[in-house]
Parts: sequence; structure tokens; C-alpha cells
Amino acid sequence: MRAVRDGFVIARRNLIGLRRTPGALVTGIAQPILFVIILAYVFGGTLGGGAYREYLVGGILAQTLTFNSSFTAVYLAKDLQSGLIDRFRALPMSRVGVILGRTVSDLVMSVISVLVILGCGIVIGWRASNGPGSFLLACALLLLFAFAVSWVGALIALTARSVEVAQSLGLLWLFPVCFISGAFVSADSLPSGLQGIARWNPVTAVATAARQGFGNEVPVGFVGPGGWPGDNPVLYSVLCCVALIAVFAPAAVVQYRRISRR
Repeated sequence: MRAVRDGFVIARRNLIGLRRTPGALVTGIAQPILFVIILAYVFGGTLGGGAYREYLVGGILAQTLTFNSSFTAVYLAKDLQSGLIDRFRALPMSRVGVILGRTVSDLVMSVISVLVILGCGIVIGWRASNGPGSFLLACALLLLFAFAVSWVGALIALTARSVEVAQSLGLLWLFPVCFISGAFVSADSLPSGLQGIARWNPVTAVATAARQGFGNEVPVGFVGPGGWPGDNPVLYSVLCCVALIAVFAPAAVVQYRRISRR
């Protein structure tokens, strides 16, 4: 409870800083809009037109929320570099709470990204047809995934300890994870060596689970993700989120303690 309380105090501090520097929201808002426009209208005509634009929204959501982990990496590294974390270490605060506050405040950025993408989706013709219950469950799963991958960004920041290195490392793993997946194309269209990776990629599972929750069909000519993850995308997505938190949250706290001893 102490860690949760301290975490929400730090999260409130981060959100106040975000409100005073609204320019930080530009990337989180502009990036998903650009991806929607480019993929829907530059590639969408070749890949299936209107049907592909509906299919696209689930992939854009999974990809954008994965990319948002870079915000955690950059801003936590910025706090380390500026000496703010040193002040926190001097206070009777939970070590978990310091990192938890960063990941919780970045979850607000993810909520904004989801709303922006869904708004763009409505403009390009996307609709959710499975009812409000399935829609809300899909959104909840997306935000759980965003929270889970933010711990990856936290560990990167605590390892890098500088904004420049954290930014580079934070982006280095994102492109292969997001694009060797079924987020934008059928996994079966990839070379045979990458198909298995794409099927078991959590980004594929989250995108598939979001599409099922929204009631978006696979376009003609596309093959849905196969194997156990493709047949059970919601369960597999939840298991991946739990595994990411279970691995990276303790690792981030251990790294924070190492820094504290120096």
C-alpha cells in the first residue's frame, strides 16, 4: 500500500509537469495520426481498401502503445540525469513507488493515444460492431498491455541513465517487435523464418484481440494468425502482459537499488 500511495504521488507530480509542458503531448498525438493516414491511404488501397482500414486500427493501437514505452524510457532517464531521482532516494519513499509513478502517469499518455486513434479510425470508416461490453474489454486489454511494456522502458532508462542512450535503446527494439508481427499484414505473408516469430509476438496477439473485441473482420486475401496464440488471442495477450510485468518490474526495481547504493 505504501508503494501504491507513493506511486500515485509521483504520478500526480508527472501529470502536473505534463500539463505545464503540453508540447510533450505533440509526439503522442501526432505519431498515431501520421501512422493512420500513411497506412490507411498510402498502402491501404493496395492491401484492401475500406476493409483494410478497419483491420488497420487494431494494429495501429498495438503498435502505438508499444512505442509509448519510449516515453517511459526518455522521461525516467531525464529525471535520473537531472538529479531528481537522487532527491527521491533521500526521502522515505518506496523504491517501487518511484518507478510505478512513472509508469502510471505514462498510462495517461496511452489513454490519450487510444482516444486519438479511435477518433482517426472513425474518420477513415472504422466502426466497432460487437457492442459496448466487448469494446470496453478490448480497450482495457490494450491499456494493460501499455502498462506492461512501460516497465520495459523503465528498465531501459535505469540501465542507460542518460536521455540520449535511453532514447536510442528505447527505439532499437521497437521496430522489429512491431513490424515482425501481424499488426499490419497477415503473418503468413512474411518469410517462413519469420512467420513463427510473428504468430507468437505479443503485438500480434494484442492487435488480434482488439480486432475481435471491436468486431473487425480480416480482409479478403488475408489469413488470420494461426496456432494457439491466434486461436486464443485474449488469453495469450493477458499471459504476455503478466509475464512482462513479472520479469521487468522486479528487474527495474533491482536496477534502481543498484543505482541507490552508488
